[in-house]
Amino acid sequence: MSLAVRARSPNTVRKLNKNKLYLLGPRFWHVRGHFKVLKVVDIEAQMSIVQLSNGKFLIIDTINMNDRLRQEIDNLTSNGDNIEAVIGVHPFHTLSFPSFYQAYPKAAYYGTPRHLRRLTGIPWAGDLNDSSVRKQWEPDVEMRIPAGAEFINPQPESTNHFISVFVYHSASQTLHVDDTIMYTEKPGFLLRLMGCRDGAIAFHPAIKTFGLQQTREAPYLFRDWLCHVICDWPFENMCCAHMGVKIGGAYLDVVKLLKNTEPLFVKMSEQNKMRYFDVTETSDYHTNTNINGNECG
Repeated sequence: MSLAVRARSPNTVRKLNKNKLYLLGPRFWHVRGHFKVLKVVDIEAQMSIVQLSNGKFLIIDTINMNDRLRQEIDNLTSNGDNIEAVIGVHPFHTLSFPSFYQAYPKAAYYGTPRHLRRLTGIPWAGDLNDSSVRKQWEPDVEMRIPAGAEFINPQPESTNHFISVFVYHSASQTLHVDDTIMYTEKPGFLLRLMGCRDGAIAFHPAIKTFGLQQTREAPYLFRDWLCHVICDWPFENMCCAHMGVKIGGAYLDVVKLLKNTEPLFVKMSEQNKMRYFDVTETSDYHTNTNINGNECG
């Protein structure tokens, strides 16, 4: 029995079904989950599974599983025995980690600094802020943290969900990214009313407020960092946390997005140059880090 459906191009598959494994490329599976805002608008959540060269599996992000998805993952990973590690790459995507850990407690769990602070019931094996941790699964999987943004404790927690670890799987030419870049695929009626368009790609709205550090250099640090990502990672597919996955053609879309955002980078840099930035305001980066209700996955 097949473990997963092979996802085809956007011309033949318009949207991936929820709670079902899709094979996007060699040794890379992806699954979409539900995540509802105000209990009405489903903006989706995501999880990716990579088979490493040693035959073990790396789980990138988690979602709430139904029985069918749990069975598919069990079949793929020998009931979880072959899951080498589970990683959380977005500080505010925390909600499904406790239940996933209950299902697969033998795996090693790695997260952002905020994962480690909030989810103390999970025996974390390491922090993705540590470059040596991020390099553990190379060359199968590469990870990078964007420059010019706060990763340890993004503030304000209710709106600044811009930062995430970018994950690239070279064998399938797939980029997994949470929130920093958003791709909208076949939005429902309510999302269309909110202005979402099919096939639209954008940076998270927090880029215009607190997503990047409020210094003159920060917008250009992020821009240049993403330029290096584009040069180094020839991705074709892009899995975005909310609202869609781009199968094929993602690279050119991100190149265009970066080019179109250049005026915003210039504007933000000039605004930050004029703003008085008191470093004492951010000296205590671990204040109010356990606020409830700010999770987005």
